[in-house]
Amino acid sequence: MRQPKLLTTLRTYNRRAFAADCMAGITVAMVAIPLSLAIAIASGADPGNGLITAIVAGFFISLLGGSRVQIGGPTGAFIVVVYDVIATHGYDGLVLASFMAGLILLVAGFFRVGRLIAYIPDAVVNGFTIGIGIIIGSSQIKDFMGLDLASVPADFLEKLPVLWNGLDSFNLAAFIIALGTLLLIVGLRHALPRFPGLIIAVAVGSVMVALLQLPVDTLGGRFGALPSKLPVPAFPDLSIGRVIELFPSALIICFLAGVESLLSAMVADRMIDGNHRPNAELLAQGAANVASSLFGGMPATGAIARTATNVKAGGKTPVAGIVHSIVILLAMLFAAPLAAGLAMPALAALLMLTAWNMCEVHKWGEYLRGDRTELALLLLTLILTVLVDLTVAIGVGVSVGLAIRLSRRKSVESDWHMPER
Repeated sequence: MRQPKLLTTLRTYNRRAFAADCMAGITVAMVAIPLSLAIAIASGADPGNGLITAIVAGFFISLLGGSRVQIGGPTGAFIVVVYDVIATHGYDGLVLASFMAGLILLVAGFFRVGRLIAYIPDAVVNGFTIGIGIIIGSSQIKDFMGLDLASVPADFLEKLPVLWNGLDSFNLAAFIIALGTLLLIVGLRHALPRFPGLIIAVAVGSVMVALLQLPVDTLGGRFGALPSKLPVPAFPDLSIGRVIELFPSALIICFLAGVESLLSAMVADRMIDGNHRPNAELLAQGAANVASSLFGGMPATGAIARTATNVKAGGKTPVAGIVHSIVILLAMLFAAPLAAGLAMPALAALLMLTAWNMCEVHKWGEYLRGDRTELALLLLTLILTVLVDLTVAIGVGVSVGLAIRLSRRKSVESDWHMPER
């Protein structure tokens, strides 16, 4: 079924549900604002692009999606591929790749391939998720420790010696702000789980930098002012050569958007005892990525952390996600100058926590005690993700996983026998 959940949930909608959705939407927006900024920066894009993505893509994911409580926007899973596309093809190349990925997702949803998520081995998903978490964490060491480095290589093995040699420029003030922000986020999450602790922690760290006049980089100091309005939509360059060049990147973005959105929807189902519509979700992801690219935004998908925050904050229907997008838009229109004072170490702390959550260290013992073949597949995907390339990791992991699944099928003896002649 491809009908958006919004249509069915509004049939029994009332004021109480609307009030709950409004409060949840505001809460999620307070979480999404610093996350969207940090993810855009880590991806090699301007921070404003993260806000544009959260506003535009988040709106369409909730408006058209197949989950009642799914919240969409830029996510950590895209950081690696987005960084690579921007570095290789420029930001206009990323916009085109996102546009193409959106079209592919629309086709996938139309032909009802949403159920195919079940055929992707869990070990592959876990392997590249952990690998992405490791890459994100390593990319934030520079700002977390305040290292004075002109640039840091994208390649993991090349990055480590550069960071090691840069330890001489360690900035104690930046490290204290980052560590304090990290501890405050964790503390608020445990003490007040429904409280928007992310933006409070980042704000506290940034205020300390301003009040004490610490020698710490800020968002405005590094990137300038954030945009105070949405840009005019425009189509990307659709020349044949450019489309062929970026088609592999579009496939990876499509794959990540589809897999993560459906995984997030399944997590949400367990939290609310619901039942999402996978094909409607793919259609929504397609429309969201097309719309985001038209406004110059980044790739987007369903965000597990923000979806869980929405549920815990009392979100009942997709209206909460729509409210979340509207609140971020209002923040962009009226509070953009305030974001210039956000401290880079505080945002790095936020991404460090995101990387830790993606690694899911609490599940490592379960992986080690589980099936050895599945563990080997997980490690293969993880190593390829970190040391080679995400495209190679997904391609090899899925291929090997499917081969393992086929090899484990029990052969069925045929009851046909050669007739006697």
